[in-house]
Amino acid sequence: MGRKTTVRRETKETQIEVTLNLDGSGEHDIATGLGFLDHMLTHVAAHGLFDLTVHAAGDLHIDPHHTLEDVALTLGQAFDAALSERAGIARMGHAYVPMDEALAFVAIDFSGRPYAVWDVTWAGPSVGGIPVTLWEHFVHSFAVTARATLHVRVPYGRDDHHRAEALFKALGRALDAATRFDPRRAGKIPSTKGTLNA
Repeated sequence: MGRKTTVRRETKETQIEVTLNLDGSGEHDIATGLGFLDHMLTHVAAHGLFDLTVHAAGDLHIDPHHTLEDVALTLGQAFDAALSERAGIARMGHAYVPMDEALAFVAIDFSGRPYAVWDVTWAGPSVGGIPVTLWEHFVHSFAVTARATLHVRVPYGRDDHHRAEALFKALGRALDAATRFDPRRAGKIPSTKGTLNA
């Protein structure tokens, strides 16, 4: 169906390139310079069945903030571009995912209205060498450029790695559900307004 795109973002802080195929099989090539971020994005590709390439070079000698933020912004742009007018898609999706003792829930609506709700409590100050505060920022940044409403919740879990892994697996599966074509919609915009671009 041609739901593929490549998006680039270049600033004095980062250089990001994301290639996305919504109708893929989970093939991925991800190298951001942040190993744990690579691990999380791999889950998005594998569980969302998206073909995803993410290459990033950033000012990691300062800290992970700019790289993680700009990857999220570019990834959101890629979803927005690949969905085009969003005609015929399910539009909304959600997923619960367990990871051992942790449980995550993600719900998304490609409504055209950027909004994010975050309900996650961490046990420690960082996970995978990345400050836990940046994961909320990742979700907010993605929601803005994807023009989506995104709710993320991890109601329980002891291990922060498990919390994060469940979260990103749930994100991949929710994205898969929301971006699928619904044949009953016959290519129509899934909105009573007739548009998701306003």
